[in-house]
Amino acid sequence: MKVTTKRLKATSPLSTDYSLHKLFMNQLREMIWSKRLFSKTIPKLIHNISSPNLIFIMNDHAAVTRNQIIRLQKALELNDVKGKGKKCVVIQALINKSKSTLEYTEQGPVRDAAIVANVQKIEHYSIAAITTLIEFGKVLRKDAIVDLLSKILIEEKQTDIVLSEAAYNTINFDAAIDENKFLASHYYRRKTH
Repeated sequence: MKVTTKRLKATSPLSTDYSLHKLFMNQLREMIWSKRLFSKTIPKLIHNISSPNLIFIMNDHAAVTRNQIIRLQKALELNDVKGKGKKCVVIQALINKSKSTLEYTEQGPVRDAAIVANVQKIEHYSIAAITTLIEFGKVLRKDAIVDLLSKILIEEKQTDIVLSEAAYNTINFDAAIDENKFLASHYYRRKTH
């Protein structure tokens, strides 16, 4: 059995002249593109949410996301790179999934649960991507950029926690409507101190 290998093209991101710095910059540009696209999507999601608590959480996250875009622009400027983003097909697919959820769910608790699930998928991808960027930045000694990215990572993790708590405390229970059409959450609310 003969095994053949293909030579990498010079334009391939994996070619031998592709440096870690270039990889870092390209992924940073993908992150800013992703945040900009998600920032445009959040208001559409909020418009379709019925839970007042989830509306509050998503409005807060919209403001956080706008600040993250500013930090990412600063990170690019620190490397003399214009704030132009680079398309990220993964985030685009996740956002498209979020939008399609609106087509097959009715306004109410089930749609709220679906929105939380989709937003958390976006957050999880962002957490992984930012963690990788931080590690690249440490190796490249881009301390100022690592600091900016670390703040974003903390915010992303906090958003994920807040969404999980909202889902657990009410949203998922409300989506599990009982036979009598009463919202199940009034049976399961946890006591707060």
